Amino acid sequence: MKRRTKIALAVVAALACTTGVAAAVGRPPSTHSVTPADLGHASRASELERLVDEPGPITAETVIAADWAVDREGLINLDAPEARSAGLKPGSEPIRIFLHAIRHPTRGLYLVDTGVEHALHGGDPANSALGPVMSKVLPLGNLQVHTDTATWLAAQPDAPAGVLMTHLHMDHVMGAPDISNAVPFYAGPGETSGRSAAGFFVAPMTDRELEGKGPLREWKFEADPDGRFAGVVDVFGDGTLFAIAAPGHTPGSTAYLARTTKGPVLYVGDACHTRWGWEHHVEPGTFSADRPKSVASLKQLEELVLRHPTIEVRLGHQDAK
Repeated sequence: MKRRTKIALAVVAALACTTGVAAAVGRPPSTHSVTPADLGHASRASELERLVDEPGPITAETVIAADWAVDREGLINLDAPEARSAGLKPGSEPIRIFLHAIRHPTRGLYLVDTGVEHALHGGDPANSALGPVMSKVLPLGNLQVHTDTATWLAAQPDAPAGVLMTHLHMDHVMGAPDISNAVPFYAGPGETSGRSAAGFFVAPMTDRELEGKGPLREWKFEADPDGRFAGVVDVFGDGTLFAIAAPGHTPGSTAYLARTTKGPVLYVGDACHTRWGWEHHVEPGTFSADRPKSVASLKQLEELVLRHPTIEVRLGHQDAK
C-alpha cells in the first residue's frame, strides 16, 4: 500500500498521539455542536437480557453500500497472540460499508450509520463532503459503491425519524449529506471531544459531513448497575431497541441491540471490524483510540452473544458468516 494511503487512513481514523505537545496544540475530531439526547432512558444489562431472546416488533435491513479495502493492521491488532499465531501480516483487507435500517411499528424508520453519499457514487468525489483534498489523498479508486444513501432513501415509503451512529469515523458518517438536515443524529458521549494532531485533518471533513445538521444528540449513559457494560440506554422506552456503550475504538463508540421479528440483532460497529477478529476474540488495531478499552468492550459484546446465541451479529465492516 502506498505511503500516502497509509497516512490518510491513519488520519481518517483519528489515530494520532493524544498526549504531550500533540494534545496541547491538537484539535478535536469535530467542532459540531452536541446536546443531551431527547430519546431513551438509562437501563441496565439485566433488563436487556431479560427481553433479548423474545422476538420484537422491529424489522431490520442491511444494505451493502460499498466495497473497499484498507490496512489490516488498523482493523485487527496484529500484535495479539492469536494474530501472531495465525501468521497475520500487514496488508490490504477487504471491507464493506454498510447502511443499516430498522423499522419500528410506531416510531418509524431509523438508520444505523449513514452509508455512502451520492456524490461518491456519481463519480464526483471532489464535490462530496470529503472535499477536494481528502478525495485525492484517500484510496477512493478501490471504493466500489453499490447503493448510495440518497438513492436508497428515495425508494423508501417514509423518511427516517433518526440516525443512530455507532461512531463518527469517516466511513460511518460519509452518507450524512444525503440525509435531510431535519433528521436528528444520535451518538455516544465524547465523539467530538479530545484533542489530537489528527483533528486538524479529521475535523474539517467530519464537520462537512454534518454541515447543516442539528446538534449531535449524545446518549445519556449511566453506569450499568449490573457491571456488564459501560452503559445501557433503552432507546424507545419499550425494550425493543437498546444502545450499549462500547468505548475504545472511539470515546463514544456505541453498539445497538434490536429485538426484531426474526430475533435479536446486534450492531457492534467498529468494536469489531472483521469476521476474523470476532471469531478469534481479537480487538481492532491501530484505527482504535484506546486499545485496552477496545479489548474490554469487545469482550463484553462477545460474552453477551455467548449468553444469548440467538443474537445475530452484524460487524462493522465484514459479514459475520
